[in-house]
Formats: sequence, C-alpha cells, structure tokens
Amino acid sequence: MNIGHFNLDGTRTLIIAELSANHGHSLETAKATIRAAKKAGADAIKLQTYTADTLTLNCDKEDFVVKGGTLWDNKTLYELYQDAYTPWEWHKELFKVAKEEGLLCFSTPFDKSAVDFLEQFDPPAYKVASFEITDYELVRYMASKQRPMIISTGIATLGEIEDVVAICKKEGNDNIILLQCTSSYPAPLEGANLLTIPDLAKHFGVISGFSDHTLGITAPITAVALGAKVIEKHFILDKSIGGADASFSLDVEAFTQMVQAVRDTEKLLGKPTYNTDEKSIKGRQFSRSLYVAKEIAKGEVLSEENVRSIRPGYGLHPKYLKEVLGKCATKALNFGERLCKEDFE
Repeated sequence: MNIGHFNLDGTRTLIIAELSANHGHSLETAKATIRAAKKAGADAIKLQTYTADTLTLNCDKEDFVVKGGTLWDNKTLYELYQDAYTPWEWHKELFKVAKEEGLLCFSTPFDKSAVDFLEQFDPPAYKVASFEITDYELVRYMASKQRPMIISTGIATLGEIEDVVAICKKEGNDNIILLQCTSSYPAPLEGANLLTIPDLAKHFGVISGFSDHTLGITAPITAVALGAKVIEKHFILDKSIGGADASFSLDVEAFTQMVQAVRDTEKLLGKPTYNTDEKSIKGRQFSRSLYVAKEIAKGEVLSEENVRSIRPGYGLHPKYLKEVLGKCATKALNFGERLCKEDFE
C-alpha cells in the first residue's frame, strides 16, 4: 500500500508529525513547525480540520464541561476546541509548505464538511481520530473518497473496530491502517498495550501502527520492533508555545532522537535469515577447527593427543573429530598444520 509516494510494504516506517494545536494561533509558527518536522526526519505532517461548532455545542451545562482528571478539566468542550483548532484558511498555505519540504500532508476531518473542504488539496490519506471512530457515517464518507484510511482505535471496542473495517470495505476501500492508541493525555506506559499492534495486523489482515500519547520515545521504538509500519507523534517547535497538546508533544530535539532511534531499529530488525554475511564469514577465523597438535608420522594413528579442536577456524570442521580419531595419517603432518580430509584414511 502507498500513501502518496511512501510505500508501506517496504522496510521503512512512516513517521507522522502531528501538528494538532501546537501552533499558538500563529500561521508563521505552524509553517515553521512543518519545516522543522522535515529537518527532524518526519515523513508526513498531519493537521486537524474542525471548528468548535463542528465538534460540539457552545454550552456550559455539566455534560459539556471537561472533567475526570484530564489536562483540560473545568473547560467547556467549546472553549477547548475554540482554543485548539487550526483555522481552515491556513490549510492552503500549510499544504503548500509541506509540499515544498517534500512532506506528505493530510488531516483528520471531524465532520463531512471538513472532508469536503480537504478534498481540494488532494490529500494522500484521511485519518480517523480515536474519538470519531464511533461516528460510522463520518467513517463511511471518508472511505468513499477512496483514499487510504488511517484509523486510531483508542476508545473502540473490538466490535466497533470490526464495524469500521467492514464499512471501509463496503465502500470498496481496502487501504486500511489501524493504529493502536491509548486515548489518555499523556498516556501511561502500562496502558500502551503495544502487543495489540501485531494482533491488529493479524486479526484484520491490515497494516498496523501506533498513535502515541506517552511521554518520551520508548513506546514508538518498541512499537516499530513489534511491527508498526506507521508512527504518529505530536510535534511542537518549543513547549513554551503552550497549548492543549504541548505537554505530551515532542520538541525538535526529542523528535529527532525518536526518528533516529526508529531508523536504527529498522536496521536492527533486518529480515529472517540464516545466511552468514561477509563480516560473519570473516569472523569464523576465530571459531574452532581441527589442527595438528603434535608431529605426526606417515601411517601414525590420529588421536586426541596429536589432533585437537582449537582456534583458529581454517582447518577441518570440528564435527569431523570423532571420524578422524583412529584413522591413519596419509603423510607426515607438522605441528600447527591445518588438518584436511586428504590427510588421513
């Protein structure tokens, strides 16, 4: 499967820098963040496309007040989203800057009007947010555009994940990526359940990945080791910018470190193989082999005294030792000489 020019069937992990609310209401900061994401090693930049009015009601009744020990307790949902949204009039410029930098750029639309708006930019994919996975009609509408679907599973039950996968497929869209995600901000390490990543791929027959809200870079590195082909992580120029997502976002230095660690992990994983490479073959000089440990006359019987399995590894393989013992030398053999098959009979 390809997302734009990026081939997800290769060995390289798609690393997505999530801009989200990390722009401090400044278009210039948003543009600088995209450029910094490229320098930090990201493959893609992701936006969020909504307004407070497309997400919720401007209401201060108890149902609409955030609570439960979150970073945003006591704010109304409307206040939170009004503070965090990315102005729609910025999108054209942000897509342009991303293209100039060679970054894939796409977004999470939060209603049908956002999907319609984003279509003008020919995005290489759509992202379904964790909390929107239960909005089946929105998922269906996104899938109908026949673009790859990247779906965070944060709050979903197994049945709901099965439902949205079926919805995409019913629309003729089989390009599905499921992301393991813990919808807690920040997410505790013990709640990451990264073993779900290979299980998602196996259970649904799709590409799987990880949308990370933990602190630090350990979780995404581990996720890649477990088979994640997509990593999404919130990215901020500097945490001093503040904002709704700043506390669990990576700054430039940390994001760069994460990318490098992921790329190193890819190299470490390699592929299943039992072939020895050039360095391994060269290293076999330090393995054991059969050598003449004592002068041997022609016709003399080979024994544990005059033939030994020692380093280096240029002689006959040690597996032949039992076969060699008791045989007679076909010629005189000198101390320190490699033993060869033609040396005995």
